[in-house]
Amino acid sequence: MKVDTVCIIDDDPICVYGTKILLNHNNFVSANILVYEDGYEALNNLTSLLKSGQRMPDIILLDLNMPVMNGWEFLDKFQKLTFRNKPQVFIVSSHFDQSEIKKGRSYELVRDFISKPLIAKNLNDIIAMSKVAV
Repeated sequence: MKVDTVCIIDDDPICVYGTKILLNHNNFVSANILVYEDGYEALNNLTSLLKSGQRMPDIILLDLNMPVMNGWEFLDKFQKLTFRNKPQVFIVSSHFDQSEIKKGRSYELVRDFISKPLIAKNLNDIIAMSKVAV
């Protein structure tokens, strides 16, 4: 599978900027990058994509701590949607504990946890875990 779209859901503009730079410098140049500042905005826009018959992003990089709708609330609602292609969600956070890891593993879409700041090795790990060919 080729990465067509990567979705970043994060309210920190510095993290978003850094992630976009990493994506553009690590073989993701051909990928579309969608950015949403909170779970509510992401849920609304991704639901609209589904309703219009478009594909979901291949990879979602999801922050947990955001205003309006946090990452957990987003996952609770997002997992109830019916997908043509199931995105692989990677939770990207500056801190998480064992209870959050256990909770994250209860979501079928969550592939793994990545510590902020995202670095090039993390992207390579994401590719390996996703079995995604870029």
